[in-house]
Parts: sequence; C-alpha cells; structure tokens
Amino acid sequence: MTPFEALFGQRCRTHLCWHEFGENVLLGPDIVEQTTKKVKLIQEKMKASKSRKKGYHDRRRKNLEFQEGDQAFLRVTPVTGVGRALKSRKLTPRFIGPYQISQRVRVVAYMVALQPNLSNMHDVIHVSQLQKYVLDPSHVTLMDDVQVRDNLTFEALSVRTEDLELNKLRGKDISLVRVVWEGTTEGNMT
Repeated sequence: MTPFEALFGQRCRTHLCWHEFGENVLLGPDIVEQTTKKVKLIQEKMKASKSRKKGYHDRRRKNLEFQEGDQAFLRVTPVTGVGRALKSRKLTPRFIGPYQISQRVRVVAYMVALQPNLSNMHDVIHVSQLQKYVLDPSHVTLMDDVQVRDNLTFEALSVRTEDLELNKLRGKDISLVRVVWEGTTEGNMT
C-alpha cells in the first residue's frame, strides 16, 4: 500500500501518476525520440506564430518623433494616469490637450509641460501615449464677452421672440415661444 492510498483510502489519479501502481512502465528510446520531435514541432509553430504577430504589429506601428516646442495631445488611459487626475466619467475625451513638448528624454520618452490640475502625474510620457497635434485655425474658439458672477452664473437678457405656437395637451392650451437671448454669439435660441 502506498502512502497516498493509506492516507486517503484511494489510489492517486493526478497528472503525475498516469499508470496504475504496480505496473512496470518502461521508457524506451523510441518514446523519447517521439517526444523530442513533438517538442521541436511545437517550438517551430510557436516561433512562426510569434513572427506573424510581430509582422502585424510592425505594419501598424507609426514612428513618432517630436521636437522641443511641438504640440501633442495626451491619451486618457489608466496607463497614463490622466483618467484618475480628471475624475474620468463615461464621456471623458480620449485625448486631452494640446500640451507642449519641453524636452526629449529618450528615443521614446518626452517631457511634457502639464497643467497644474495634472500635477499628480509624472511629466515624462511614453510616445505611445501622445498624438501629434497639427495647428488648425478652426480649433481656435473665440470667447464670448460674458460677465460671470462669483457664484458662476451670468445674466442673459432676451432680445426678441422668434416664433409663437399653441399646443393642446390634455385639454389645455400651452404656448410655445422661441426666444433669442443676448450675450452669446449669433444669438442663442431656446
């Protein structure tokens, strides 16, 4: 009786014990040779698969290089830590910025001048987390001349009424009025 059988009351059936106790198992040179051939075949297939995956990756890879003073967008991911700094929600943008590249640290690492609200992030960022920014005049937005109060509200005055419409709902007449407001560009309508 084996120690396992004495302890648990049954024979050992693990992957290590494929044979019944008491049987004689002989490993001849033919079994060793077959096993060696199978292992080499598996290694060749794994090498081919690795090479194919590397080819797919290299085909899609873009080499990005930045100079000092260039502008770049920063990817919002858990890897960069931007998501934690922005208190990310469902509709958080995928890229934020643009931020200025201050210095090239290594071939794939750049120092970026970040805003104070991202001060908990490290300022050296991998090139895979950056996207090149091409200056476009349409990206510049003009600020409205709006006077904001201390409680972050502003006063908007109506300029004119555009349209008046009467709707009936459950026997009641409801008037719908379209109003153009002052203080916003091109007159905001509600």
